[in-house]
Amino acid sequence: MFGKFFGKFNQDLGIDLGTKNTLVYLADKGIIINEPSVVAINKRTNEILEVGEAAKKMVGKTPGHIEAIKPLVDGVISDFEITEKMLKYFINKVHHENFSLVSRPRVVIGIPLDLTEVEKKAVEDAAKSAGARKVYLINEAMAAAIGARLPVTEATATMIVDIGGGTTEIAVISLGGVVTWKSLKAAGNEFDNNIIEYVREEFNILIGEQLAESIKIAVGSAGPLESPQEIEVRGRDLLTGLPKALMATDKQIREALSRTVNRIIENIKTILETTPPELVSDIYERGLFLSGGGGLLRGLDQAISAATKIPVKLVDDPLTCVARGTGILLDNKELLDKVMMPNEEE
Repeated sequence: MFGKFFGKFNQDLGIDLGTKNTLVYLADKGIIINEPSVVAINKRTNEILEVGEAAKKMVGKTPGHIEAIKPLVDGVISDFEITEKMLKYFINKVHHENFSLVSRPRVVIGIPLDLTEVEKKAVEDAAKSAGARKVYLINEAMAAAIGARLPVTEATATMIVDIGGGTTEIAVISLGGVVTWKSLKAAGNEFDNNIIEYVREEFNILIGEQLAESIKIAVGSAGPLESPQEIEVRGRDLLTGLPKALMATDKQIREALSRTVNRIIENIKTILETTPPELVSDIYERGLFLSGGGGLLRGLDQAISAATKIPVKLVDDPLTCVARGTGILLDNKELLDKVMMPNEEE
């Protein structure tokens, strides 16, 4: 009774707690925060210096006593204390004040499909320590499908591939549940690492994560582009230790990305092979839906379609569909009860 009463005063939140970015959806207002999942800390005083975009700018540029930390690795909390502080910062930023009895929100959080019970508990505990009154966990593939307004509760197959920063979630959904699925530690960050390794091996140049991401966005692709492109690559020459720059082509960057692209495609085919025939028939008729920031890689939809012989559609605003899905669930308790992951409190 009191929970319902106080709930009227709450500004409930949906959170896409991503390896690369954290998005926060505020009930009735939409996505109000979209910032990198990075925290800068002073190791001498244990003081949080910056969170989000400002902290990301410090990555690779800090002196010895300052560390820019990414508290999530492959969608899993690797540093509980820093994750808690990051969540607290974002939640307080939403409410502009410390939590009181009537301002503790319900929070719906999207998480990878393959988290262990201990890892799920860590997410719940971090959110509650940051001020949440009640925490609901929803797998990211389901949240993405709901955010894309796909018919997840119907007796028909919805296949979605959500390529985030740390994980790629491949799932076939029907009747409000996940029928077959695969969670890969191969996604946006892996694309960046592919570029770093390729540039090091082929050109003997060491580059950082942020430059690799910029190269991926500028000329990265999974298939040939309409017109050839080049980009300047600047880094440290591993032979001389001095700065060096050269031009890399889109073909070279595509070659760098091919290992992870092929891995994602092979796992999509594996899921199709293990999906019940009736649902596979639906997928061939309705197509596969691509979401997440990694889904924006040029030509990826066409590469998947060519390999699987089924149509592939990029959802609207793929970067935010998980967060939008958590927001939809805030307003639909019946659907939330049907699709949320069970926890010890239920």
